Amino acid sequence: MHLMPATEVFQSRLGALPVATYEAGETVLSAGSTTGQLLILKAGKVSILKENVEIAKVAEPGAVFGELSALLNQPHAADVCALEASQFHIAEAAPLIGDDPAALLYIASVLARRLDSANQALIELKRQVQAGQTRSETMQTIKKMEMLLSPATASLVYAGYPYDPYA
Repeated sequence: MHLMPATEVFQSRLGALPVATYEAGETVLSAGSTTGQLLILKAGKVSILKENVEIAKVAEPGAVFGELSALLNQPHAADVCALEASQFHIAEAAPLIGDDPAALLYIASVLARRLDSANQALIELKRQVQAGQTRSETMQTIKKMEMLLSPATASLVYAGYPYDPYA
């Protein structure tokens, strides 16, 4: 099964969604809140904070926010704050995920890519620990894992360009 057609279909539907703009310093999503929405970054840059620790900065168009909250039916787990004026396509999560197979496949593919990349980083970390590498080297791998698990790697393709978290 080739995922590109579903990704292209999903992205073509983004234009029909309303767009919200957040100015620098504004909170886009708050940890602990339940919005029932998916936000897809159209343009801009945001910071993701978990327990007041920045875990990622995201500027990748097509990055999806709120997907774990929607899929697991739980509150948002992190704060997302605009670092500059940022625009998001806004969708009600339940109907989008429940009624649009292309959207569900896009989100599942994004999550699968994040999980696969994080698994590879975990293997790298275990090898580093077994080889007795320095704390500095292992901390770099841990930071890489944090980035891979965040929405910083939350898009597969936007405007026809494949996303490579290692590029």
